[in-house]
Amino acid sequence: MSSISRRSFVKFMGSATLAPALLPSALMAAESTGSHDTSGAMPLQASAATDGYSGYKLIQVAVDSGVAMVTLNHPPLNLLDEALSDEFDRLTRQLEIDTHIRVIVLQSALPKFFIAHSGLHRVAQAPKTVSNTRSFRLTQLLGERLRNMSKVVIAKVEGITRGGGSEIALAADMCFAAKGKAIFGQPEVGFGLVPGGGSTQRLPRRMGRPRAMEALLGGEDFSAELADHYGYINRALPAAELGPFVDKLARRIATYPSVAIEHIKRAVDMGADAPFSEALLVEAHESDLCVANDLVQERIKAAIAAGAETYDVELNLPDLFSKLPPAS
Repeated sequence: MSSISRRSFVKFMGSATLAPALLPSALMAAESTGSHDTSGAMPLQASAATDGYSGYKLIQVAVDSGVAMVTLNHPPLNLLDEALSDEFDRLTRQLEIDTHIRVIVLQSALPKFFIAHSGLHRVAQAPKTVSNTRSFRLTQLLGERLRNMSKVVIAKVEGITRGGGSEIALAADMCFAAKGKAIFGQPEVGFGLVPGGGSTQRLPRRMGRPRAMEALLGGEDFSAELADHYGYINRALPAAELGPFVDKLARRIATYPSVAIEHIKRAVDMGADAPFSEALLVEAHESDLCVANDLVQERIKAAIAAGAETYDVELNLPDLFSKLPPAS
């Protein structure tokens, strides 16, 4: 059976975003021719969700200055069961096509859990026969949607996240965790399972095969500090510093031109699995597309007028960006 190229996956992920009924099995064809316990819920910050995102029961969304704060609130565990998976699927489709949003921050309303893991009841109800036609798992599709969308996705982890929850965090563009509070793990092996949300592929690419094998076959928890040391996450921060750090980073990124954000993500992702020389050509093409953009040209002129390429300004160049006109 022929393998599925990444370019076909990206193409069909985009189609699936606009056509929910599209089945993952179409990829192969194209390539060949209840009630919830409210205990433990932490009060949400006072910020009204944008009207367009008010139709969710288990997720709250607050949008401000191009940043969407996505708060998972499915007590007591934020279990990635059918209910939460369905809402997260619908929400990420909606966020993907929202042109007002540049950055998405994933966080939890529960003090002890980010996302516990995927629901085990689905495994117990799974068919006992396996089709010869390969298809993607829902958690894989969710992760790839986060990775391929033109927005920056940041996971802010302040509690336990294992299995499918850890895989959602891995699929984000960046992941920051609270020291002494955040826990990461892939416990599937203890249940006799193979992880099905991307961790067997993302972890080796991120931390190397030996450390990935330790995480996947050991079945033990990783503290935020160890996850930081192993390259599981971007970095671990003191709990009191995590929120302000992520908020500042998200808001700063949201001030940058959306065209640059989109093409940087595309250059990284499209070039990651290509031979190096081909990857450089991918980078060059994405860079050329930005250079050819009229809004980018206007921003370059504004930067030069504001002092770019002068001695004093170049000493602290990032400070210049806040002086430029709002990016489109």
